[in-house]
Amino acid sequence: QVQLVESGGGLVQAGGSLTLSCAATGRAFSSVTMNWYRQAPGKEREFVATINWSGDRTDYADSVKGRFTISRDNTKNTVTLQMNHLKPEDTATYFCKGWGNHWGQGTQVTVSS
Repeated sequence: QVQLVESGGGLVQAGGSLTLSCAATGRAFSSVTMNWYRQAPGKEREFVATINWSGDRTDYADSVKGRFTISRDNTKNTVTLQMNHLKPEDTATYFCKGWGNHWGQGTQVTVSS
């Protein structure tokens, strides 16, 4: 059974940093592409970042390139999103996604101006 649990959200001032974590339970985590998405109030959920099974391939939404870094630890079944130089427009609920269409419950990130 797949379970994804996000943590690390909170309130931060613009220009600050946060680190989000996703703890994953599921078969063959080390072979699964993992993703981060986000959803702001009144907006559709949007892609943020992805990382392949080995961690050597990543991709990002244009809006976060150069500021966010996705990484994974296959020994701990975790995926991390390091967010730097945060902007108010980064305010959203952040979700971890894996094993096709399995989602976590989300963690709230609020960036104040």
